[in-house]
Amino acid sequence: MKQDLKQAVEFSHSILTEQLQAGANVIDATVGNGNDTEFLAELVGAEGQVWGFDIQSQAIETTKDKLAESELLERVTLIQVGHQKLGQYISAEIDGILFNLGYLPGADKEVTTTVETTLQAVKAGLERLVEGGVMVIVIYTGHQAGKEEAEALLEYAQGLNYKEYNVLHYHFINQASKPPEALVIKKRG
Repeated sequence: MKQDLKQAVEFSHSILTEQLQAGANVIDATVGNGNDTEFLAELVGAEGQVWGFDIQSQAIETTKDKLAESELLERVTLIQVGHQKLGQYISAEIDGILFNLGYLPGADKEVTTTVETTLQAVKAGLERLVEGGVMVIVIYTGHQAGKEEAEALLEYAQGLNYKEYNVLHYHFINQASKPPEALVIKKRG
């Protein structure tokens, strides 16, 4: 049976599933309601480690509860700071990084990720990414901050040295609404 093309979040999960193995070190740069954090914790297995960042206490608490319920909390370190500070908290080499940008679903839509902090986090993440490691960024362009992030991230990613990184931009181009997009950066090795 043929499948539909994947939406950006599904696509991000499929890329990470293909690229990462049990025992991996990964970062969820925007834990939100914990869905991606839970997915990553399952993916890395008992020997892996997930670091999850979010600036909002509501996101950290919701994610902690979700992970405890699914018995995955021991694989995850939750850190309540902006993702732009991930370099101050992680010195390990990282196999994969996931960003799911925008705002926390069900919370104040005025509190969003920003161009400045996201670019800082992406740069810090790429510094820690191992050869063969992958970063996936889900971008929401249906709001102004998201449009600005998309523009800045695409410009930055296009400027990455092709001898060091492969970059893919996955998005639908004929949709009436503004579905999320995915940006994939793989460190060559």
